Amino acid sequence: MQLHIRHHFRYSGLSRFTAAVAVALAGYGASHAVAATSATTVPGMPPVVNPDNLYSEAGSGHMSPAVAGALSRVYVPNLRSNDVYVIDPATYKVVDRFPVGRSPQHVVPSWDLQTLWVANNAEGRTDGSLTPIDPITGKPGKEVMVDDPYNMYFTPDGKEAIVVAEAHARLDFRDPHTMSLKSSLEVPECRGINHADFSIDGKYALFTCEFGGKLAKIDLVNRKVAGYLELAKKGMPQDIRVSPDGKVFYVADMMANGVYIVDGDSLTKVGFIKTGVGTHGLYPSRDGAKLYVANRGSNLVHGPRHGKGSVSVIDFSTRNVLTTWPIPGGGSPDMGNVSADGKTLWLSGRFDDVVYAIDTTTGTVKSIPVGMEPHGLTVWPQPGRYSLGHTGNMR
Repeated sequence: MQLHIRHHFRYSGLSRFTAAVAVALAGYGASHAVAATSATTVPGMPPVVNPDNLYSEAGSGHMSPAVAGALSRVYVPNLRSNDVYVIDPATYKVVDRFPVGRSPQHVVPSWDLQTLWVANNAEGRTDGSLTPIDPITGKPGKEVMVDDPYNMYFTPDGKEAIVVAEAHARLDFRDPHTMSLKSSLEVPECRGINHADFSIDGKYALFTCEFGGKLAKIDLVNRKVAGYLELAKKGMPQDIRVSPDGKVFYVADMMANGVYIVDGDSLTKVGFIKTGVGTHGLYPSRDGAKLYVANRGSNLVHGPRHGKGSVSVIDFSTRNVLTTWPIPGGGSPDMGNVSADGKTLWLSGRFDDVVYAIDTTTGTVKSIPVGMEPHGLTVWPQPGRYSLGHTGNMR
């Protein structure tokens, strides 16, 4: 557990993250203090600086001192080759590769921005694990055995990790550093529970139920299931992302070929936006004005190579599709994130064993060969004060 020993020694007392928050809070000024009062958050959650754009502190240039010294890298988990490829985004070259546990699904930045966790859920087996990566060195540490970690999030106050145990329809609340189990919440009507996002105040989260066509609303204050919403009987909801003003959630649905708009407070469908075939991943632009939608090019769980893959760009203010960028020659854009400067959208090419680097101005695509079936890659470092999990849900 060498990495963890260094971690606790290095961040005992006033951590770099705590210092970063203190610096940021000091710089908000009176106008931001007034704005923050309009979104009353749960205890321990950092304040919402701009209630009209909860992504404001994850904008270009808003780098936390907590990520100082982190290597600029793209970490790619390859589901079928059980390894992580590391790309230098400056050269678009693979500069490292290392084995991890079985079936790595996502690379998840920790709430305090100090560790990147590879979620190895060991599909169909019982030897799931989390592999920590030190972002300063880019090297993995000793894996921690964890039951079925398909994905991982963090409570808004950062006190617990939420491991999404997909095969068990369960959420496991764990210590965010040691990953020791603290409590579990059964979500029995959410078959294929996997992706989530949080309300602007941190009081609840919506999780997608991939194999049930539903959403599950989780009351994080009382730790209970608050309700379910069926999107479509034969739907397959994937990624989910809250709007900048916190008023609605966007839900990608692979069967519907588009994005549902859901009012999270009332748990009702309020709209739908058609995008492309196999709608899958959702990533806000660094200015919080647009939503990049990865259309995987197939409605199949295991799709073909060179499908009708594309990326649609939705305007948050009008909820219209501004443009759609096809993958030249076909492809399968899946999961990823936006570069720190907002100029490049990095996505795994799930069925084509590549990673796409997409210019967010022109839509031009560079393809980089990686391992077998790349999935939830992360770009690091990213702007923001803290991470709520997944591939970098930064706030």
